[in-house]
Amino acid sequence: MIREQEIRQVRERPAERRLLARLLVLAAAVLWGTTGTAQALAPGSADPAAVGGVRVLIGGLALLVLALLRGGLGRPGSWSRLATALAAAGVAAYQICFFSGVARTGVALGTIVTIGSSPAFAGLLGLLARRERPEPGWGMATALTVAGAALLVLPGQEVGVDPRGVVLNLGAGAAYATFAVASKALMDAGRPPAAIMGLAFSGGALLLLPAVVTSDLTWLLQPRGMAVALHLGLVATALAYLLFGRGLQGTPVTTAATLSLAEPLTAASLGLLLLGERLTALGLAGAGLLFAGLVLLARPPGMRLRPSRGLPTDG
Repeated sequence: MIREQEIRQVRERPAERRLLARLLVLAAAVLWGTTGTAQALAPGSADPAAVGGVRVLIGGLALLVLALLRGGLGRPGSWSRLATALAAAGVAAYQICFFSGVARTGVALGTIVTIGSSPAFAGLLGLLARRERPEPGWGMATALTVAGAALLVLPGQEVGVDPRGVVLNLGAGAAYATFAVASKALMDAGRPPAAIMGLAFSGGALLLLPAVVTSDLTWLLQPRGMAVALHLGLVATALAYLLFGRGLQGTPVTTAATLSLAEPLTAASLGLLLLGERLTALGLAGAGLLFAGLVLLARPPGMRLRPSRGLPTDG
């Protein structure tokens, strides 16, 4: 009996590792979900695009310093230039496309188009670039989470449909998927997650630097503005993407993209608790659908619950 239990435990460890990886991705999405609340608490003079740029600059610098301290960068020439460039470009393009898009469509529709399209783009890019097929149940879980996110965000909002804005938000979804697929390719080549995130975000920060330095940054001189910037850069970016990178090692790109939809659920919860916002009946239903989809996807295929040790077993 002991021998059988030992074998069963060894067999279950890969599934447990996959579960832990998915929980790390979910934890990252929860930290991303604090972004909207933090921006709402920023000084009124803070431009959303400038806040996003400062976030990437602070987070990118922190991630790069951590990667250097850990010694995971290695020789510059040993990295795939294409994958590294695509990861950095994805970081920068996401900021530009998302904030430009929501300026035309509004936050509600822009957010839904972006987060709803990213799993589809991740699935397409993963299939084309990595021959990675979605897991069983991914389609149903993604449909539940996207529908739930739409019900959570859209009710009660004035939605303005600007075709150019929608295209920009689709571009943001594609940029996020590009970053995720390129990062996964670098991980498969043996690069440490911290080093990958450090190069991707420091590279993205360099691309965004001209836009940031030409923005009004006087809000950073206020204590509240600096606190918001540090939270966004160190917690919602550096720590969040460290967790995401570790989780992505053991999670398919398509699954990770869908698990990232925990972000709007976190944002809505914080809005209720800290900002005095209210959810409609449709919003509550959407939160339930979103949570159900995340639970469905968080459990790795083939993972079974362990039998209770107190129950007798055959033999």
